[in-house]
Amino acid sequence: MTHIQKAEVDNQTVITKFILLGFGDLPQLQTLLFLLFLMIYIATMAGNILIIALVVADQHLHTPMYFFLGNLSCMETCYSSTILPRMLASLLTGDISVCGCIMQFYCFGFFACAECYLLAAMSCDRYLAICKPLHYAALMNGRTWVLAAGSWLWAFVASTITVYLMSQLTFCGPSEIDHFFCDLNPLIKHSCHNNNLITLLSFILTSIGVPFPFLLTVASYSFIITTILRIPSTTRKKKAFSTCFSHLMVVTIFYGTIIIVYILPDTDTLRDLNKVFSVFYTVLTPLVNPLIYSLRNKEVKLALRKIIHKLMVLIGIQKE
Repeated sequence: MTHIQKAEVDNQTVITKFILLGFGDLPQLQTLLFLLFLMIYIATMAGNILIIALVVADQHLHTPMYFFLGNLSCMETCYSSTILPRMLASLLTGDISVCGCIMQFYCFGFFACAECYLLAAMSCDRYLAICKPLHYAALMNGRTWVLAAGSWLWAFVASTITVYLMSQLTFCGPSEIDHFFCDLNPLIKHSCHNNNLITLLSFILTSIGVPFPFLLTVASYSFIITTILRIPSTTRKKKAFSTCFSHLMVVTIFYGTIIIVYILPDTDTLRDLNKVFSVFYTVLTPLVNPLIYSLRNKEVKLALRKIIHKLMVLIGIQKE
């Protein structure tokens, strides 16, 4: 294990590096976990980058819905790159500097918060498209960029305020963090001094940043499902209901696990399960979002076939 550099300040041992324990309590599974998370990372990156490329390249996908999906895939790409490479490194060596830890938390908080609001914006877009089709174009005209930019901006403000306060803290031993990434609660527990302000602020920001978009998303899909149930065609009804239900399940898992980790009281039982819940919103959600939201759509499948056809034609020409 790498030696942890320390300095004596005010008779307290101030930590300059943390050790992320990750899944160190499962030493016999370290190799298997490394391969599993590596495959998940590769699949997540490939799926989301593919969506971004298709949305940019195909003119037929230049619509509000696919603009949001392109933004979501961009977020998921950055989000996964914030968490998974460090997780893979933690399975080999858990050392990370305090500055590196704070920076990872900043990136994680930024992309997670932005995704919460972007998912809400996407649900509102689908609500207008399905429940208010005659007014959809007028209502969404010029508002697509505003909703997307608002998601990024709120995330920037909330995460910057939190990390600024965190950067004023000094951290004392022990140096071990029982997590696979630098999350808020494990970090502030290592603060040498009073951390009530940042704890209260983070609770307020999370309470604003998670339940509101979650309730908005659930309300939007409730209206969507009600509208779908009125469709006379049984086949169309089943297909539309299946799509909306899968969307609702994914966002419920994403928001639900975040609410459990950051808003519910910190009990011994939840503390033991927080690492497991964190896997859902940091690892699994970015993996399944491309499949649930994009790769099942006819337009995306058609755009993908066009790209493959063009590549095959290009390869054929080069061989000749």
